[in-house]
Amino acid sequence: MTLPSVRRSVLVDDVIQRLRAEITSGRWPVGGRIPTETALIEQLGVARGTLREATRALIHAGLLQARQGDGTYVRATNELAGAIQRLDSELTDVLEVREALDAQAARLAAERITPQGLAALDGLLAERADAWQRRDRDAWVRADHAFHQAVAVASGNALLSDLYTALGPALRRSMAAHWDERGFHGADHRGHEDLLDALRAGDTARAARSAAANIDATQGWHHDAHATAPEPSATTEG
Repeated sequence: MTLPSVRRSVLVDDVIQRLRAEITSGRWPVGGRIPTETALIEQLGVARGTLREATRALIHAGLLQARQGDGTYVRATNELAGAIQRLDSELTDVLEVREALDAQAARLAAERITPQGLAALDGLLAERADAWQRRDRDAWVRADHAFHQAVAVASGNALLSDLYTALGPALRRSMAAHWDERGFHGADHRGHEDLLDALRAGDTARAARSAAANIDATQGWHHDAHATAPEPSATTEG
């Protein structure tokens, strides 16, 4: 087995970083198709083999996804998000992770949120309520996730916010799944209106409790919707 030359390895690493920059900057958005191989070879001035090696590395990292006969698409903006997207997480697992993230984000946001942040949350809750009234699931999911993401951003903790961003696809899938669960109430005030009131008051303990109550309620709906009905008892005709 022959090891690649240092020069080739450095060139591949450079191409990886240049492609990665297009993804992380948003110039190549998630879900979008990247330029063709021919176009990239011309833009980067590299050999086809170098480009393919760099592309394979980003596919392995989860940032790109090759679709047979359809090109290569952006799957995630960072390696953590890519790794999470490769997992087929159970809804229960997602809720347990949210239980930790949401409470801490709410606690920190109560200390650090700005007036602009509060105004943004007000607007998102209005969008969420309107979507629920119109029974527009996709709009509700977008607004609900954007609200919780905004709370994470307001926490002032960049790592926590990045984790929430990385979990975004899994969180949105879980929210969409709740929609069809028996008894689910998408306008529940826990973790939303109650949380916003706590953030306005700067009440860290109340904010954390409200965020936790929202997850507890969702776990309850999920459990009830999937509870197995008891088997009917056998009877003997007399």
